[in-house]
Amino acid sequence: MRQMTDKRRITVFSTDQSLAANLDIRLQSRGYHVLVHSQIATLLGFAYTDPPDLIIIDLSSYDDDIRALIHSLKSDCYFNAIPVLGLVHGSEVESFPWDEFLLDDFVFLPIRYSELFTRISLSIKRIQRVFDNNPLTRLPGNTSVQNAIEDAIGKSLAVCYIDINHFKPYNDVYGFTHGDEVLRMLARIMFNAVKESGGGFAGHVGGDDFVFVVSIDRAESVCKTIIKNFDAISVDLFDDQEKSRGYFVSINRKGQEEKFPLLSIAIAVVPTNLPKIKHCGKVAEVAAELKKMAKKSEKSSFLIERRKQ
Repeated sequence: MRQMTDKRRITVFSTDQSLAANLDIRLQSRGYHVLVHSQIATLLGFAYTDPPDLIIIDLSSYDDDIRALIHSLKSDCYFNAIPVLGLVHGSEVESFPWDEFLLDDFVFLPIRYSELFTRISLSIKRIQRVFDNNPLTRLPGNTSVQNAIEDAIGKSLAVCYIDINHFKPYNDVYGFTHGDEVLRMLARIMFNAVKESGGGFAGHVGGDDFVFVVSIDRAESVCKTIIKNFDAISVDLFDDQEKSRGYFVSINRKGQEEKFPLLSIAIAVVPTNLPKIKHCGKVAEVAAELKKMAKKSEKSSFLIERRKQ
């Protein structure tokens, strides 16, 4: 397993000084920043002042105060996401009151440190996924998108940005419920197109901004599939009159009524092996230029960056 290098913070609570000291040394050896507490009041004080990434609580001699401590953390809307890992004697697994302790995971005492390190890593990664994933589409969010783009730079891949044309005026006319369904629809279309093409990354930056990463040789075909499926489904978002005339009426940014073309998408395709693509900022900059040009069309379209300089 890869050793931690980003100084994740772990708070340890135990009244057993020997166990606490051993945990402190072993966790620090793995690159974690550790704070050890033997008093519940000090643990809560530090947790609320500077929330850790994970809490380890020694439950070898649990009581009502420890139970109340965990409940206090898990009943707080801000702190309830912090993973709490309990240390429990293996001989007590059948009799331990699991329902009374709101644990996210546990490790048996005496500690097998290889297991502890694995459970810590999994707990932190799990909560990162929960927070990163877009709650509407369930696709990976900003952090994962950024990592995917960074990993793609210098490789024969393409970062593809999708934007829905005239999405805001559509939201203004039809409401956020219908707008959310459009976003979910596009998320499914994009994800399926990437998966069926042979795999890649699909993420949701937020709002109507989506990103997928595939090999350069598959980028064009995936774009065409997404456009074809989106156009086939999105037309049914409008009534017969709007479909026949090819536009809907909404209020523009100046507060005036305006005719807007039916929903379409613009896709900017940025190959990440171009000499000028050296960092994420440049990918976003090139994509913004391409999307601006693609949005000039009233129909769904995609543009691939061909300029090497």
